[in-house]
Amino acid sequence: MGGVLLATLAADFAWAQAPVGGIYTCIDRNGRRLTADRPIPECLDREQRELSPSGIVRRQIGPSLTEQERAAQEAQQRKDAEARSRELEERRRERVLTTRYPDKASHDVERAAAIQMVDAVTATAEKRLTELKQQHKAFEVEMEFYKKDPNKAPMALRRKIAENEDSMAEQQRFIAGQDQEKRRVHQRFDTELAQLRKLWESQGLPAAASGVATGTPATSR
Repeated sequence: MGGVLLATLAADFAWAQAPVGGIYTCIDRNGRRLTADRPIPECLDREQRELSPSGIVRRQIGPSLTEQERAAQEAQQRKDAEARSRELEERRRERVLTTRYPDKASHDVERAAAIQMVDAVTATAEKRLTELKQQHKAFEVEMEFYKKDPNKAPMALRRKIAENEDSMAEQQRFIAGQDQEKRRVHQRFDTELAQLRKLWESQGLPAAASGVATGTPATSR
């Protein structure tokens, strides 16, 4: 009932404000084009156009909405704006990506650099693990004196052995983590390369430049 009242008031207001000599036109819900010399009641729920006598559009009117309809329209407008914003951001990200990697060779170089960094960190950890193993062997030699009764070994020696074993376990966990990190790096570059190939193709890049050669499978390693 409130919606009908609002629509009626809106129509009355539009008629009161209608300039003299205007022509109003719209297409109603049945697809019929209607024309009148004042706002058309059958088109309160849709857009109407006011034309000058020469046929030039003076303004667009309506539709008259209830408060609930207006809220739904505003929510849809926000949703559409967010979708447009996401699409623009995606297009911007794609431009940055193709600028950074104009071809597969440049992408391969960065992949190799990322993997080399992981390998360098792993090598440092492995070197430290080797040192800890050597220390552990030295502690085992000292413990030979207390083989019959390890509880008689000095507390300082037992503490060093425990700390050494904890350190070795920590390094082994770290090295295992670096193996997983290497797999994550390859996975990220593989995913990125798949997207880049589509972008390069859309830009008309030759197949050889994107790493796709006829009869020869492309490699990402």
